[in-house]
Amino acid sequence: MSLSARDAGAAERRLIAGALFVVAAALGLLVATRGVPTDTDTMVRIALLVVGAVVVHIVVRQLAPNADPIILPLAILLNGIGLVMVHDIDLATTPAGSLATAQLTWTFVGMGAAIATLVVVRSHRDLTRYHYTIGFVTVVLLLLPLLPAIGQRINGAQLWVRLGPIGFQPGEFAKIGLVVFLAGYLERKRALLSVATRRLGPIMLPETRHLGPMLLATGMSLAIVVFQRDLGSGILFFGVSVTMLYIATGRVAYPIIGSVAFAAGAALAWWRFDHVQTRVSIWLDPWSQVNDAGYQIAQAAFALGTGGLTGTGLGRGLPTDIPFAATDAIFAIIGEELGLLGTMAILVAYVVVVARGFKIALQANDQVGTLLAAGLTTVLGLQVFVIIGGITRLVPFTGITLPFISYGGSSLVANYILVALLLRVSDAARSDTRRGPEVAP
Repeated sequence: MSLSARDAGAAERRLIAGALFVVAAALGLLVATRGVPTDTDTMVRIALLVVGAVVVHIVVRQLAPNADPIILPLAILLNGIGLVMVHDIDLATTPAGSLATAQLTWTFVGMGAAIATLVVVRSHRDLTRYHYTIGFVTVVLLLLPLLPAIGQRINGAQLWVRLGPIGFQPGEFAKIGLVVFLAGYLERKRALLSVATRRLGPIMLPETRHLGPMLLATGMSLAIVVFQRDLGSGILFFGVSVTMLYIATGRVAYPIIGSVAFAAGAALAWWRFDHVQTRVSIWLDPWSQVNDAGYQIAQAAFALGTGGLTGTGLGRGLPTDIPFAATDAIFAIIGEELGLLGTMAILVAYVVVVARGFKIALQANDQVGTLLAAGLTTVLGLQVFVIIGGITRLVPFTGITLPFISYGGSSLVANYILVALLLRVSDAARSDTRRGPEVAP
């Protein structure tokens, strides 16, 4: 039987309490290991995190009483672990930084954004009615970093926009916009995209005019690689587009053709652009450039190797040895201090979130809900795969954030919005199910 709203709320409350206990214990252990006094700031941070978690839990249970009770606690757990690791980097820095304070501030902004999303979006079906407008806004967001007046190039990538004192990455919000646009478009064009009328070699395809999303996704991903020098986002946008197209139609031809097109474009980009060649070369052999382009990935490998099975201990690592440890390479710091067991625990948490997300997609009683939940889950899962795969040299390293853990306000806020939308779809699916035949949770 599916959980009642009351039981779901109680389960979520217990899980959040457990997550907060783990975070508080880790923060206390970190402070003790680093040999600094447990000052007022540390206690205030713990208290504020508890207050934020309680508030967002209460609001979620009021606005989405039947929502999945596991996703939000895991998001808070991962967010809390990220705060601990960012604070660890602060303590290891001389003079000590204040990244943890900024990250806690963005945590509150992210939780506020999640609450605002649930208040504004009372039904995911209403959201996708404006899919063309949202698609237009998504394109604008992707183009903003390329504007000379406000766009900024940081660490070789043109991803940032600065408006006065505020800087953010529009691409973090564009990934959600892309999913919403595709969910609305594919729901309406699913029948046309499922009917094959033209032959391309051994593969049957629909009319060319109906393949707009596929062509747009491929062109957008390659444009990101070329103009913004962001391999990670290119893979992310393309992957979610092809996945949603396949889910909507069930036609294997789409991922096959899309993969071939992306591989051809990637090969062309490698041939034409030096920064793509550099990424590939340090992926294949970082040691040949260990004092230059391969320094970060080599240091990350050393950190993971030093951690071994159980790690050096929380607060006993050397995060300052890895460039951009708080953003790009925070998973390597976790591997050094918590070892293989700690990194596996983090991966299990992500796997559970992804599994629950796809379960929400399966439980949805409408095509829009299925596509929206599957797309949002794919975005999160792909992002985790790309950054962890890069750190472990499974794929070329790209400087995207690890959801909820890496330092960065744009990523944190966008991922809380993503979670809120998943909870909205989950609440609708479970509410509809309760009015009909019951299914297993």
